Amino acid sequence: MNVLLLGSGGREHALAWKLAQSALLDTLYAAPGNPGIAAHATCVALDATDHAAVVDFVRDHDVGLVVIGPEAPLVDGLGDTLRAGGVPVFGPDRAAAQLEGSKGFTKDLCRRAEIPTAGYVRVNNRTEAEAALAGTFSYPVVIKADGLAAGKGVVIATSEAEAAAAFDTMFGGGDAPVVLEEFLDGEEASLFVLTDGVSLMPFGSAQDHKRVGEGDTGPNTGGMGAYSPAPVLTPALERQAIERIVAPTVKAMADEGMPFSGVLYAGLMLTAAGPKLIEYNARFGDPECQVLMLRYQGDLVEMLLAVAQGRLAALPAAQFSDDVAMTVVLAAAGYPGTPAAGGTIRGIDAAEAGGAVVFQAGTRRDGETLVASGGRVLAVTATGADIAVARDAAYRGIDAVDFPDGFCRRDIGWRELAR
Repeated sequence: MNVLLLGSGGREHALAWKLAQSALLDTLYAAPGNPGIAAHATCVALDATDHAAVVDFVRDHDVGLVVIGPEAPLVDGLGDTLRAGGVPVFGPDRAAAQLEGSKGFTKDLCRRAEIPTAGYVRVNNRTEAEAALAGTFSYPVVIKADGLAAGKGVVIATSEAEAAAAFDTMFGGGDAPVVLEEFLDGEEASLFVLTDGVSLMPFGSAQDHKRVGEGDTGPNTGGMGAYSPAPVLTPALERQAIERIVAPTVKAMADEGMPFSGVLYAGLMLTAAGPKLIEYNARFGDPECQVLMLRYQGDLVEMLLAVAQGRLAALPAAQFSDDVAMTVVLAAAGYPGTPAAGGTIRGIDAAEAGGAVVFQAGTRRDGETLVASGGRVLAVTATGADIAVARDAAYRGIDAVDFPDGFCRRDIGWRELAR
C-alpha cells in the first residue's frame, strides 16, 4: 500500500519513522516533509491547502491511506475533501476538528454532555472579558485564544496586570473570540485515544513540558520535551478519564452528526475531584508523538488504516513497550519569540550511534549542510528501563549534537524523577 503523510515537523518525522517499519507499506510519500523525513519517505512538493492538488496526487500515485499530521489541514477540511473522493483518511473532518479548532466549541460540548472541565465564559471583546473577570473569576485565571495557536495561545494570569497584557495580545484593539477559565489545581497529563467514531482504543499517555524555562518557568511553547508513559495517570485514573471524558465526547460528537475519526489527544488536569478536561487536540502531540512512536510495538499502517476504515473494533488492543521513552527538544536561540535561523547542525549520526533517535522538526538543507529553519529544531529521543535511564540516554544524545545556536531544558521529567 502507498501512504501519503502530510506535514513537516517532528511529529511527522516520528510518524514517518514508524510508518516506514510497516509490513503493509509499499511507498511512503511525505508532503512537504523535511530532511529527516526524507530518510524514510519520498518527499514531494504538495501544498495541503490546495485540496485539488492533494486529491490529484493521491489518485495519480495510487495512495491507499492519507495520514494528516498537523491540525491546520484538519480544521481546513482536507479530510472532508479526501473522504468525498473515497480515500481513507486518518484524521477528523472539519466539523469534528472543531474540538481543537475552537476552545469555545469544546467547552460548550462539555457543558451539554456533562463532561468534567473547568468553569468558563466565552467572550468576544475586551469589555466582555473585563466584566467576566470582575464578576466570575479570581486569580489565577486562564485566558485562551479561541482558535489554533500552535500551543502558545494560553496565558495563566496571576494579576490584573498580567490579564491586561493577555487582553492586549489577544484582542489587539478589536474583537476576537477568547475563553476565560477557572484555574484548575493539580498535575497535567496527556491521554491519547484512537477512535473511528464508534469504537475507542487507548493509545498511551505522556507528560510534556510547555514552558520554555527550567522548573516550568517562562512563556508557553509548543513543547520542550516529554516522556511516556505518565505514571501519574494510573490505570484507574485512565479508565475514569475514558469513561467520563473521552467516551462521552465521542458519543456526543456522533449524536450531533459530527463523528470524530482519528486520535483524540486529551489534555487532562488530575484534580482532587478526579480528571478534568483542559482541552482536546485532534492529532498527535508534538513532542508527545515522538515518545509514543518509540514505545508502540504494532504496525502503524495497519492501525491507522483500521481507524480510517471504521474497523478499529476488529483490532487487538495497542501494545506498548514497558520501557520509558523521553524526548528533549533542541530549540533555536530566541524561541518562542523570534528564533535564530540558519544555524549549522552536526552530530546527529553520533547521537544516534549512541542509542538515541533524533527527530527533525525545524531543519532544511543548505547544500550539503543541515541548518535550522524553525523554533523547535530537533527532538532527541531515547528509551530506558526507567525514567532516569531514559533521561540519561536522551541527554547523552543531546550532548552529541553540535548545534551552537540551540538550547534545551535540562530538567525534562523532573516531576517524575523527584517521585
